[in-house]
Formats: sequence, structure tokens, C-alpha cells
Amino acid sequence: MNLHSQLQGMSAFVHSVETGSFTAAAARMGVSKSATGKSVARLEERLGVRLLNRTTRSLSLTAEGQAYYQSCLKILDELNAAESLLASRMHSVSGTLRVNLPVSFGRLCAMPVLTTVAVRNPDLDLDISFTDRRVDLVEEGIDLVVRLGDPGDHVNLVGRSIATQRSVICAAPAYLERKGCPSSIEDIRHHDCLAFARDGRPLPWMISDQHGGQKALVVRPRHQIGHGEALRDAAVNGLGLAYLSTWLAGEDIRRGRLVMVPVATLTEDSPISVLWPRSRDLSPKVRVVVDALVSAFMPIPPWDQEIVRAKEIPGTQ
Repeated sequence: MNLHSQLQGMSAFVHSVETGSFTAAAARMGVSKSATGKSVARLEERLGVRLLNRTTRSLSLTAEGQAYYQSCLKILDELNAAESLLASRMHSVSGTLRVNLPVSFGRLCAMPVLTTVAVRNPDLDLDISFTDRRVDLVEEGIDLVVRLGDPGDHVNLVGRSIATQRSVICAAPAYLERKGCPSSIEDIRHHDCLAFARDGRPLPWMISDQHGGQKALVVRPRHQIGHGEALRDAAVNGLGLAYLSTWLAGEDIRRGRLVMVPVATLTEDSPISVLWPRSRDLSPKVRVVVDALVSAFMPIPPWDQEIVRAKEIPGTQ
């Protein structure tokens, strides 16, 4: 058996283990299910052992398969590292980069950065998907993900913080003229509140207390909306108070379409991170995007450069 066939069999085996089925492995590799199954079968025949237990619903490793799987990972990691090192030395940013972005943040904030990277690197092809679902990079074959909130502690991922998400309570001037401006947290409970909903459940508002800590304010929303930009638009159109990230509301605040309600300080509620699968060497196409995101958003992202200095926010003067 030649080296190409050996590597093909090992790759089919590893992808089958990681995805849990020949069908998913085939989709990741861009081949047919039967080709994947045959590659694994030929590998088992050559080795003289059964590597996988097969049922109609799933695959599982045999004891011999577990040991061989670990060996395959080391071999493939060495191969990937060698290829990454070669690409780094060639200083070539090329190939297809699969990126997953949060829907609203991705469109409004990350895409302008990625567009600039693509223009500067004509041999780089971007394959960008948008979802607020937490994707599995390894299983879904994604090279890079931007994640809002807790990045998680995944053994197969590494990453870097690119910004801190800050949020404010705000409303349209017309709404505040009509309903009055709340002067305390308790007053907020008597206002029309707009809440971001996830899976049909409104999320609490994280506010700062008098001791500099944070607490969750559970509001009874007049309206709940499951899309960030739609929630912002509802606030701009005077439907009520909203708790919005500054990356989403910053431009409207600067232009006066939204006004920050001065009953809570600017809240740093979660990190914004970029993550990629763990490897020995960061490939040039991943590195150039990571570096661009860090450069664009650190130390203070552009949407916060005026807001964090605003006099009407206590503690930021």
C-alpha cells in the first residue's frame, strides 16, 4: 500500500471517530459515505484488527482502535505542523479560511475587519457562516470562531480575547419625553422594557451595584425580541428601555437616536474572544485574521472610544 492510501485511510478513520459516523466524516472530507467506509475497512484489513464497532446508529472504538487513534493523531498533527511551518516560512497567506461569526456582531463589527484582510491578501478565500449557536469547530471543520461571552474551556481549542463587551440601559429621546427618565433601578420595573430573548426566554440585565459589583436585574418585558439589531431598532423607534451592548448601540448613542439612562454604570458583562483548533503552529491565514481583529478592537474598541469617556456615565470620567 502506498503512502497516499495509508494517509487516506488514517484520515478517514480519525474523522469517523471525531464525528461519530461515516456520513458526517464523508461530509467533512468532501467524499462519499461509501468511500469513507471502504477506506476504514481497507485500513482494518491491512492492520489485521477491528478498529471500530459499528451499529446502525453509531461508531465506537475498540481497545485496539483507541490506541491506534492516539497514534494517528500524533502522526497527523506532525504532518499539519510541518505544513504550517512551511507555509509560515513562505509568508504566504493563502487558501480557504472557514470562519464562524455571531449574527449581529459578525455583520456589524467583524466583517469590516475580515473584508480588509481579504483585500490585502488576494490569495485568501473566506468561507464565512453566521450563527448565534455555539459551534463545534473540530466537528464542523471551522478554522476560526468569534465568540461572545464565556469562551468555554475546551481542551482542543486555543484563543485570545479581542475585546470586552460593555452594555448600557438606553432609550429613544421620544420615549423618555413620553414616559419620563427612570431615576433608580426600581423605577425601571415600571417602564416598558425590551428584552433580548434566547430560546423564548428573556435574558436578565447585568447592572452595577453601589459597591462596584454586578447583579442580574430580571425585568418583565413589555416586548421580547430574539434578534439584536431588531431589538436596537425597536428601542430607536421608541418602544421602551433596552439593555444593549455598546457595539450595537454606540452609533445611535453618538448620533442622539438613543440616550443612556444614568441609573447604572457602564457594565463590562462578558469577553469577546477569537478561538481556533489547537495545533503546534498557527497557520498564516489564521494568524493574519487574529492579528487584524486584535489590532482593530484593542485596547478600546472603536465603538467604545467616545462612550467610555462620556460624562453621564458615573465612574468613567
